Amino acid sequence: MSELANDLVERLRELLAERPSTESELRSLSDRAHELERMLTEDVDASEERLVQLSHDPESSLAEAATLLRRVETLKPELARAQALLENLDERGRRLRTKWLLDQAG
Repeated sequence: MSELANDLVERLRELLAERPSTESELRSLSDRAHELERMLTEDVDASEERLVQLSHDPESSLAEAATLLRRVETLKPELARAQALLENLDERGRRLRTKWLLDQAG
């Protein structure tokens, strides 16, 4: 995973560990996390598409296919982790907004 992705995942984990946060911080992290998810999804999709192309080409490079397979096998768990963190982040945002609304009503 890239350094940027590692930093983002670490910030998300800190946030989800219930440290105080603001709506603005949640929104900023959510935007960055969604961008990471999009980048990982695009990378997985492009690699899988290239694998399909290679599988239909009898003269394709086995080394290239092996590299792509390793890449997909590395990216898929990262994508699943990013998606799980996003779900948790979204839930945290809902709780924060609910608390704010309840505070305003009370």
